[in-house]
Order: sequence, then structure tokens, then C-alpha cells
Amino acid sequence: MLARLRNKVADLQRQARDRARLAALERDWQLYGRHYAERRSAGNRIVVSLTSYPPRFATLHLTLKSLLSQSCLPERVVLWIAHGDMAQLPPAVTALQDAGLEIRACEDWKSYKKMLPLLQESLDYTVVTADDDVYYWRDWLRELADARVPGKLEVICHRMHRMRLAPDGTPLPYTAWEFESDQREASPLNFPTGIGGTLYPAGLFDAAVLDTATCMRLCPRGDDIWFWWMARARGASFKRAASAHELYCWDGTQEVALWLDNIGNNFNDEQLRAMIAHFGFTPESTAV
Repeated sequence: MLARLRNKVADLQRQARDRARLAALERDWQLYGRHYAERRSAGNRIVVSLTSYPPRFATLHLTLKSLLSQSCLPERVVLWIAHGDMAQLPPAVTALQDAGLEIRACEDWKSYKKMLPLLQESLDYTVVTADDDVYYWRDWLRELADARVPGKLEVICHRMHRMRLAPDGTPLPYTAWEFESDQREASPLNFPTGIGGTLYPAGLFDAAVLDTATCMRLCPRGDDIWFWWMARARGASFKRAASAHELYCWDGTQEVALWLDNIGNNFNDEQLRAMIAHFGFTPESTAV
């Protein structure tokens, strides 16, 4: 009886937090997001880029509204959709084009669609990736941008794991890493996770990142691994932004979450082994 009561209280508290987030999102949208096209400038060269697919379309507009309502305005917000999925986009998403959202069709490279098509356009953007099922608070992008140090080749994220190494210097299994690390120093062993959003500085990548045949063969479900590896190959370190926020995913989106297989079925370890077999590995860098 006591356990049921506690569960009921926890459920009511969650519902109250959900309503508060939706109210904050609608307020920010009315004040800022729907005016994004009028407010943005072409000066900062920051592009927020994400992808989605039909199981996430029902709540996608909520994430997009939060990205268009940021206090630090990106030059572009681009949603990449596979050619075959474009017709299924709901009106709540397509209507956001009036506020300045770009919706682009591309090849179905699964989760890689969040960044590969944009990098094919240019390697000179500062790219910030986002997930399609998350509420991003109003200062989310500003906190990533403010964490940059001029002249340093650093990738900035809001959430990261810390790779742990075996005595021989090879990575331990993914489940043995330091999850959601709060360490603040930059390191090539820090591993950004996509859910919190990740800022990749302009000019970080070279053409190797665009090798779709290799990334789909070695890491078909691990775009975070591929982009981390390609950034390390260029000498980058990775660090977490100073502020810490609860990351909230919209109800009903996690039944199809990629991480369920990548962690639960050890796909991350399989993909890391494939990358190491192909490229080799050193703790300091991973040259290709």
C-alpha cells in the first residue's frame, strides 16, 4: 500500500513537471520562437542540426519550438528527413517553416542524418546537434557557445561519459565507463552523448568524416561514436559545459530509443571494437 502511494505521488509530481515544461515552452515560443526568422542574424555561423523519423513525429514540433526559442540565436535550424519520410511530417512540424525552420530531404543514413548532410554542404559551419525528443531549455545553446575557448580545438557538450581503460590501454566495456561524468577538464577520453546536444567547432572535421560507406559498415547505429572518433583524429578534446540541467524526453518517445539496443544489447561495444580493428586506438588520439 505504501509503495503504491509513493508511486502515485511520484506520478503526480512528474505530471506537474510536465505541465510546467509545456507552459514554459509555450511562453517562450510566443515571445521568441515564432519570431525566430525576424530575430536571427547571419553573423555567428552556428547551425543547429537534427533529424527525426516517423515514430517521433508526434512530439517533434515541441523539440523544434524549443530550438527556435533559444536566447542565443543560431544562424540556421535545420531538420533533416529521409526522402521516404517527408510525406509523413505532420502539419505541426511543417508549419514551423513560417518561423524560419529549414526542412531538408536527404538520404536515409539513419541517425547520421543529424549532421552528415550538413557537413556535405560545408565543413566550415559550427554545428550543434540535438536529439528530436528532448526539451531544450532557453539558454541551452548559449551555454554551449559560451564554453568555447578561442583557439582551442574542443567539442562542447551538456552530457558526457568518461571512457575507462583497461591496463593495456584499450577501452573497457561501455557499461564500465563513468556515466554522466561531472568532470570539467577537457580530455580525448570524454565521450559526448547526443541527447544533451553537442557543439562541433567550425573546421573541426576533414573529408574523412563524410565516408558514409565506412561509417555505416563499422558503426551503423553509432553516429556519436563515429563523430567522436573523427574529432579525435583531428586532435580534439571534449568537455562539458559548466551548467547542469535535467534532460527531459517527451512522453512516449523512449520506446524506440536507439540507446536501448546500443547499451542493452552491447551494440556500442561491437561498434567500438569494429572501429579499433579498422583504425587502431591510443588513449591520447585516434588517428585515421
